[in-house]
Amino acid sequence: MILASARAALGHLFSPPFRGVFFKTLGLTLLALVALWFGLVQLFEWLAWPWLDTLLPGLPGWAGWLGVVAAVVAGIGLALGLALLIAPVTAIVAGFFLDDVAELVERTDYPSDPPGRPIPALASIALSLKFFGIVIAGNFFALMLLLVPGINIGAFFVVNGYLIGREFFEFAVMRFQPEAEAKALRRRNAGTVFLAGLVIAAFMAVPLLNLLSPLFACAMMVHLHKAVAAEERRRG
Repeated sequence: MILASARAALGHLFSPPFRGVFFKTLGLTLLALVALWFGLVQLFEWLAWPWLDTLLPGLPGWAGWLGVVAAVVAGIGLALGLALLIAPVTAIVAGFFLDDVAELVERTDYPSDPPGRPIPALASIALSLKFFGIVIAGNFFALMLLLVPGINIGAFFVVNGYLIGREFFEFAVMRFQPEAEAKALRRRNAGTVFLAGLVIAAFMAVPLLNLLSPLFACAMMVHLHKAVAAEERRRG
């Protein structure tokens, strides 16, 4: 069930309809990162330069050199920071297109099933912000756990597998059922959803490919929801 959902999602990623969503997501993500870069540079200059002048008022030469060194260090720090922010920023941007992805999967692979209902605009914005917060919190928590011997990189997969698997599965279900029922369905199939989340976390760990992770996660969870719902109907 999980591997079949992952294979089906991978098959969609490079199809022409998905390419359109991906390029829109990538373009907006790059614009957001460029704007963030310039904003942080301006903020750093505003904070750092007066501080250097105050610290070394009688040594303008040294202040100039320190300014250059500080600018280089700041540039490296900003570059590393933006590299870490690529996945979260992609997540928040892609959040606005998840309904488009889900609709494409449903229309292509389940044409005889009733279509899902798009999530209202305000709820979609809230969901995007929630995805962003989860990715930030999950990676920050995993980073902290990297300092604990014996846990290390496994923390990244466990934390992200749980959080992202939960949220994307509930999103897929909420196109058909109220939020309370979506949460109940996820709890009844918690093990399956968590294992699917681990697959998504592994996808996220691949550089560059992780830009596609929100679209992959959405497509995979649409397939998983269909499989889980069919299994519950058979059992019930």
